[in-house]
Amino acid sequence: MSRLTVLAYDIADDDRRRRVAAICEHHMLRVQESVFEAWLSTAERTRLLHALRPHLDLTADTVRLYPLALRDLSRRQTLGPHPAAQPLPDYILV
Repeated sequence: MSRLTVLAYDIADDDRRRRVAAICEHHMLRVQESVFEAWLSTAERTRLLHALRPHLDLTADTVRLYPLALRDLSRRQTLGPHPAAQPLPDYILV
């Protein structure tokens, strides 16, 4: 089951920051310079963190991943022009 997930980072080095951002943009929607959101499963969150790990200096960089338990999407509030990440269906009919 997917949950709305928010990822935020503070990366000290420009090169590392660009690599981390590219990985995050591949999996998530950028909503701020260093904040991303997407509907991810537990396995997808684990894979994302695993993909980011080699590009971090854990003595200087921080990545935070927050899976949110929103029971009602109407409770989410946003201001500004960026669209919110939309949930994907748990199944696809073909």
